[in-house]
Amino acid sequence: MTLNNKKRLAGGLNGWRFQRVGGVLQPVIERGADIARLESLDQKYWMALSMPVAGVEYDARTAEFIDTDHDGHIRPPEILAAVRWLCDSLNDPELLVTAGEDVPLAAIRDSALQSSARQILKSLGKESADHISLSDVADRRRVLNAARYNGDGVLPPESAGDDELRRAILEIMDVLGSVEDRGGKPGINREKIERFFREAEALIAWADRSTADARIAPLGPERTAAAAAAVCRLREKVEDYFARCRLIAFDPAAVTAVHRSESDYRAVATEMIGAASETIAAFPMAIAAAARPLPLTETSVNPAWAAAIHDLRTAAVEPLLGGERMELSEADWRTLLDRLSAWEKWTAEKPLTAVESLGLVRLKEMSAGHLQARLIEEIERDLKPASEFERLSDVEKLVRFRRHLFTLLCNSVNFRAFYRRETEVLFQAGTLYLDGRACRLCIEVTDPAKHAALATFSGAFLVYCDLTRAGSTKKSIVAVITDGDADNILAGRNGVFYDRRGLDWDATVTKVVSNPISIREAFWSPYKKLVRMIEEQFARRAQAADTTVTARLGDTATQVVSTVPAKTSLPSRPEKIDLGTIALIGTAIGGISALIGGLLQALFGLGWWLPVGLAGILLLISGPSMFLAALKLRRRNLGPILDANGWAINTQARLNIRMGTALTELAVPPLNAIVPVKDPFADKKRTRMFFWVALLAAFVFLLLYRSGRLGGWLPFFVRS
Repeated sequence: MTLNNKKRLAGGLNGWRFQRVGGVLQPVIERGADIARLESLDQKYWMALSMPVAGVEYDARTAEFIDTDHDGHIRPPEILAAVRWLCDSLNDPELLVTAGEDVPLAAIRDSALQSSARQILKSLGKESADHISLSDVADRRRVLNAARYNGDGVLPPESAGDDELRRAILEIMDVLGSVEDRGGKPGINREKIERFFREAEALIAWADRSTADARIAPLGPERTAAAAAAVCRLREKVEDYFARCRLIAFDPAAVTAVHRSESDYRAVATEMIGAASETIAAFPMAIAAAARPLPLTETSVNPAWAAAIHDLRTAAVEPLLGGERMELSEADWRTLLDRLSAWEKWTAEKPLTAVESLGLVRLKEMSAGHLQARLIEEIERDLKPASEFERLSDVEKLVRFRRHLFTLLCNSVNFRAFYRRETEVLFQAGTLYLDGRACRLCIEVTDPAKHAALATFSGAFLVYCDLTRAGSTKKSIVAVITDGDADNILAGRNGVFYDRRGLDWDATVTKVVSNPISIREAFWSPYKKLVRMIEEQFARRAQAADTTVTARLGDTATQVVSTVPAKTSLPSRPEKIDLGTIALIGTAIGGISALIGGLLQALFGLGWWLPVGLAGILLLISGPSMFLAALKLRRRNLGPILDANGWAINTQARLNIRMGTALTELAVPPLNAIVPVKDPFADKKRTRMFFWVALLAAFVFLLLYRSGRLGGWLPFFVRS
């Protein structure tokens, strides 16, 4: 037994059946058992080994579940994994090949998955339902929002048990931000709660230290804060003053240098002088001298700092140093700073937290009770159904696989969807109406120029179009023309495209890849070429004649304008035609007549075989074109078109002639349509043309009759 026979026998033992559709051998997938044993099918027999997620008419959510590595392509290992998981989850895989979108709860084998499905139906108020549908799981947020506790550990304000908890949740969200729960609602989780109370307790403990330690706030928290603020405001300026005094004490000659010159004051005098002038504030605080205390009276200091000096004396110096003070020595200044050092250190240790915005009173109120414990308890209640809701994705995957997986198999393992036209074809984007035909095989492309480089090898007639629609992004398609002719298909033509949702798009042809379309087109192709060549020759001759006549008219007009004749001369007599020319014309007409006569004599000499002779002539002219077209049409292949779009077609996806006629529909009046015979707007020139054709036919008949070549076809009493 040969190796091929062994393989065929093994395939038969596995029970796989194959069917040839459209000239392509494909595995048959019709039963649930076929899907369940898909792993036993050799991948050599798969139609497609890779399918892109983008640019196909497939459910995006189902593709996301199948494409586990999220690389934008679905391959056999991912399809087999999906089939394996689905067969393990259902009692009977036969459910996959039946129409419908719902899954009976009794058909779910996995008990945990069935429990999750029941929990979803319960949250939607469908406790008595015995099946779960795609509409029940399509909107995850609707399912999750319908349940008070959805197992994600996030507590929205709506889920709070009372107003106190709801207020606390809102306040925590305001200061620390929120997290989104599974249903998309903002809320707080355990981490937010613990962080809030931890920072609140740290802030409260820090604030309590100021009352517990008298050294921190010797004047009390509020007055000590005012004293520290007054000192902080003047600290640099006071230090500058005492430094100038020490410099003068070191060298009396520096007294002039440490003060501003007369020119500086003159410059200030030219401006508008105010107490808050920045120029004046830059001057020294007071007149410095060796060992001179800082005056604390408003009239003895720089006017720009008079108010600050007053605050320093009343808020810090007199309360902390005692007595009424009109001046401040450097030693007293150091003592003042020392008494405020504990406050400054305590202030620097203040925790930086957003919870401070709620105020210490509210923070102490929230921390004093059992609010934190109650919030944590609500979080724990929310987490109880976590296992059921965590499997919400699995339930959704189950329902979507039940609805869409068989469609995927009919577009990857085999192309049953395309060849039988029974189910959805994933790569067909819609229908293009162009030039009196409906093109069903339209595929969306991202780069038409790059796509055409590979799709040319398909042997199909391709039309690339740009699609535009108000409010939508521009896109491109390639339409495969498989019937009719290509006479009027060229770049720039417009049509209308209807996508799978029924939306209409404006379509403009941007590129045409020419290949044979049909045998009928090939039959008429030689005659169309002949007519086109004759028309081109006539047009070329007419153009040349028109150019010559125009040039002669121009020359004549020039001569008339430039010459003034004495009298009007009579028109000259036309030149006589040469006898040789007449003889050549007669010879040509005679030759053509002899050729036509010989051809007609040969045809009429066939007797009753005349129709066969005519058919033979037509076949002789159109046969080569039809033969070449038939060869190319038999090799027409969908594979390169899809490969150029990111697919990996594994076998020959042929588009034979019969399949082509099903993909492109021509504009043919229905059988019961009423079509008037007479056209009221018919071109009158056509009647004139028919007259000349009839006259020519009569002339040929008369010529043959006079030559006696029709004797065998006519009765004896009318023979020539």
